[in-house]
Amino acid sequence: MSKHIKIMIADDHQMFIDGLTAILKEVTDFNIVDTALNGVEAKTKLENHAVDVLIMDITMPEMDGLKLHTYVKTHFPSVKTLVVTSHSDYHIIHSLSQENVDGFLLKNTDKQELLQAIYTLKEGGTFYSQMVKERVMESIFKSKPSPTDPALSKREKEILRLISKGLTAQEIAEQSFISLNTVNTHKKNLFVKLRVKNVAGLVRYALENGYAN
Repeated sequence: MSKHIKIMIADDHQMFIDGLTAILKEVTDFNIVDTALNGVEAKTKLENHAVDVLIMDITMPEMDGLKLHTYVKTHFPSVKTLVVTSHSDYHIIHSLSQENVDGFLLKNTDKQELLQAIYTLKEGGTFYSQMVKERVMESIFKSKPSPTDPALSKREKEILRLISKGLTAQEIAEQSFISLNTVNTHKKNLFVKLRVKNVAGLVRYALENGYAN
């Protein structure tokens, strides 16, 4: 069978890219045309390749997955976007569905579901994994939070509070006894959940919603 489904992978973790590439290369009609470590790199490479399905993460440096999806749908409307992420928060799922992302999988999905998602998107359908659907239903039956009041974890609230006080990521790491990488991961999650683009947006949200104290 000819390799008729052309795939690009965009994720800021090379190990994940390598693992996913190894899985997909086992399928004879898949062709991994290129990979990218951030959204800006993916934009550039999309100019040089014909792509059927773009597999991407949400939290990436320089350009996150939501912005990349918007760019793709504007400039490459025939490309299907498949989000594969570790984020299962209702607000993230809701935001992506509102932006008409073609598919959404969690990174702990199995190979069969991944392949099913790719084939479904190539045929013009949409695919949200069973686990994602269950997460949405849980949110609905547990009094779905308002989009203006995202559900933040205890740690995220604490980091938001410290950011509003003007602490740097390194200072937050030292004060909270966590790694700098963990702080930056929480900041990325806050950007996505609160739909803001920078630290100034986080500070503004903290001030307006009682987290700056």
